[in-house]
Amino acid sequence: MRFAFLSSTPAGPTEGSGTWVALDGLARGLERLGHTVTRRPLRARTGFHTLDRWLYNAQVAARPPAADVVVGVDLDGWLWARPRIRRPGAVAGPPAVRARPRFVVALKGIIADELRNEQGVVRWLLARQARWERLNTERADRVVVPSRYSAAVAHDVYGVPRARLAVVPEPIDLGEWRRRFTVAGTPPPHPPTVLSVARMYPRKRLDDLLRAAGVLRERIPGVRVRIVGEGPESARLRALHGALGLGETVTFLGDIPRQALAVEYVGADCFCLPTVQEGFGIVFTEAMAAGLAVVACRAAAVPELVEDRRTGLLVNPRSPEELAMALETLLLNRGLRADLGAAGAARVGAFDLEPVARRFVEAATA
Repeated sequence: MRFAFLSSTPAGPTEGSGTWVALDGLARGLERLGHTVTRRPLRARTGFHTLDRWLYNAQVAARPPAADVVVGVDLDGWLWARPRIRRPGAVAGPPAVRARPRFVVALKGIIADELRNEQGVVRWLLARQARWERLNTERADRVVVPSRYSAAVAHDVYGVPRARLAVVPEPIDLGEWRRRFTVAGTPPPHPPTVLSVARMYPRKRLDDLLRAAGVLRERIPGVRVRIVGEGPESARLRALHGALGLGETVTFLGDIPRQALAVEYVGADCFCLPTVQEGFGIVFTEAMAAGLAVVACRAAAVPELVEDRRTGLLVNPRSPEELAMALETLLLNRGLRADLGAAGAARVGAFDLEPVARRFVEAATA
């Protein structure tokens, strides 16, 4: 089967974040199953992302993709995809005439949900993109989301009928990550270490982690928190770091290559990301693949992935004190860390490339 992927998300894990990682993994999984995959990437960039996304979609409409199944990621495809054609007088059901390939919209992060944690100009721009994304879901034959949480949000905010929704988790290339972990080797002796990986958006709530670190260092002398990633919140978080006097307790590593990230996973004792809005959370699967116990929040799709007291510890959102208590529990209990980490490593096998690609084909063609 021929798949064409439309995505104006910047290519690469640094700028493209989890969306690009998930899309790249799915495409490679489909190819391993024998399907043909073409990708229509964002090429020309003005530096104004909302304009870039509109121009990208105008180019797609001018030069339509040729495939059996076209996959529009998030809002991409909305200018090309015609409204679903229905039989005269019908209010539901399949199109009477298919003047285009089957169109599947893959919502990686529902923009109307994400903008709730933004403000000002960013919120206004995301609201515009959310309108395009809603049109995309209305014109799709199938809408694929990565979690039950995302399915509920898509139904509530975009009115996507439940019959057109399908839940398929995001994939992780376990073979490649295990190779990276092997290359990273056994870490040298180190102080108790917490790792966090995130694109620095307000919804990731890294400020809560910084405040938790301030509490934690009073309880565990020498504790270290290492944060990988950059983003719009970078300057504010670094200012907060200074205001809290965290010094060497917290280290900002910025954007780093994937092999360097593997070294960080291997060298950590546990993983923490207190995000309050997450459609899936690929970094959680990466941490579990590394055998790390996870501390996270009971929010959005996180509990579907991180099972409380089985693969990690979940706390209430926006609670630095609870974060600190959960991290203290793990850092002081090697056996508990090992048990939760082993359970996570076993659970993540269900998210390998080929099993997820099979589920995607079934959902896309149903």
